Formats: sequence, C-alpha cells, structure tokens
Amino acid sequence: MGDWLVGILCSGLVAWVAWRKQSLSVSGAISALIVGTILFAVGSLAWFGSMIFFFVSSSLLTRWKHRAKARLEATYEKSGRRDAGQVVANGGFATLLCIAYAWTPEPYWLYLFVGVMATVTADTWATEIGGLSSQKPFSILSGKRVEAGTSGGITAIGLLASAAGGLLIGAVFWLFAWIRGDVWIMHVVDGWRWVVAGLLSGTLGSLTDSLLGAAWQRKNRCMVCGKEMEASFHCGQATRQSRGFKWLGNDAVNMVSSAVGGVVAFLLMNG
Repeated sequence: MGDWLVGILCSGLVAWVAWRKQSLSVSGAISALIVGTILFAVGSLAWFGSMIFFFVSSSLLTRWKHRAKARLEATYEKSGRRDAGQVVANGGFATLLCIAYAWTPEPYWLYLFVGVMATVTADTWATEIGGLSSQKPFSILSGKRVEAGTSGGITAIGLLASAAGGLLIGAVFWLFAWIRGDVWIMHVVDGWRWVVAGLLSGTLGSLTDSLLGAAWQRKNRCMVCGKEMEASFHCGQATRQSRGFKWLGNDAVNMVSSAVGGVVAFLLMNG
C-alpha cells in the first residue's frame, strides 16, 4: 500500500500543478494521475521518473516561446493543453508494458518501454523546438521545402532535438534505476546501451511519426483560407477532410510510431 500511496500523492501533485498551469485539461489530469500511479506502484522510480521527465520537459518546451508558435499550433489537431487522448497516446503503451513486466519480469518489457518513451519524447521535442526553426522544413517524402506546420515536415534543429530527447530518456531511465538501486535494470545491460537505445529508437520512432503524418494521417482543409492542416476548426469554421485515413488522427499516429520505437529498442538491445 505504501507504493500506491506515494504514487497517488506524487502523480496527483504533478497532475494538479499541470492543470493549474493549463498544461493538462481535467480529463488529461485524471488520466495522468492514473498513469503515474501505476508506473510508480507497479513499476519503480525508473518507470515513473522517465514518464515525469517526458511530461515536464515537454510541457516546458510547449510553453517556451509559445507566442512565436501560436500560429502553427492553430493548425494542429491538438493544442498544447493535453487531454486524456493525448495522455493515453503517449503513456498508454508505457503503462501496459509496466503491468506486463510486473506480471512477467522479463528484460524485453524494459527495452520496449524505453523505446516507447524515447519516441514520444523525441517526437514532442522535435515538434516544439523544430517549430522555431528559421528555415522552412522539408518533406520527409519528397525532400522539397514545405510550409512550417506541414505534417511530415522536418528540420535540422528538429532532428537534433529529437535525438537529444531520445538519448536523455535512455539516460534518465538508467539514472533513476541507479538512484533506486534497481540492480536488475542496472545490470541487465550496460548503462551506455540504454542511452544508445534511447537515441536510436527515439529518432527512428519520431521519423516514423513524420512519415505517417505526411503519407496517411487525416488532413483537413480550411474552407476559408484554403490551407491544409490537422485541425478540425480554422478561421472560425469547421474544416473538411481532404485526404488521408479518417481514423488516423494525431493520437493514433503517436501510438503507432511509439510502438515502432519500442520494437527498434527491443531489436537493438537483443542484438
């Protein structure tokens, strides 16, 4: 019961502060409380700390130079205030992997977890930092320059941010395991391999997100300004679907790409 109580208190505090700072909606705060509590009570500090690092760092980056990114955010399907769907898309797989590890403590659940968390962190960092690039992004499909905010558009600074986010997740996971004295996590593989796995799985997972976004994610067109975007409303009116799969929205893309990142980490760590 002690771990559950600490998990509820710590997760509740983080969720409450995030709600007060408008980083989470009410549904997002409730979902974050559930996810954080399970990761701490069922998992350990390494699982919980990795999720907290992702959430806090991503929230800070979302708020960083928010006014400069406001025009781009208006074209996104989801805003910077995360709801339950976004929390589940970013933390759902991680929670299931934590439960699976508690049920069957095999190292491959750890590898998958790091890959999933590295991907969601890398992708969020790439979006928030890449959106401030002074250069137009280029399409991951055609290699041609596209307008900022275009799904599948990538920038050099965004790629660097993606790599940094993934790398740090691997380092944070191992560091919290060391702080807690989790011998199993610390010695299942060398510490540097967690870092490399986070770097590569996060970067490749984030690029998968861009590829899905460019090729198959649902796109809508504003009937006022004619711009193609993810958002369901723009210029005060509802947008209309122009291409892509209707079911493949932003949350679905995040879940698929994070699963890919998990598999990449699994293959790397078993190689």
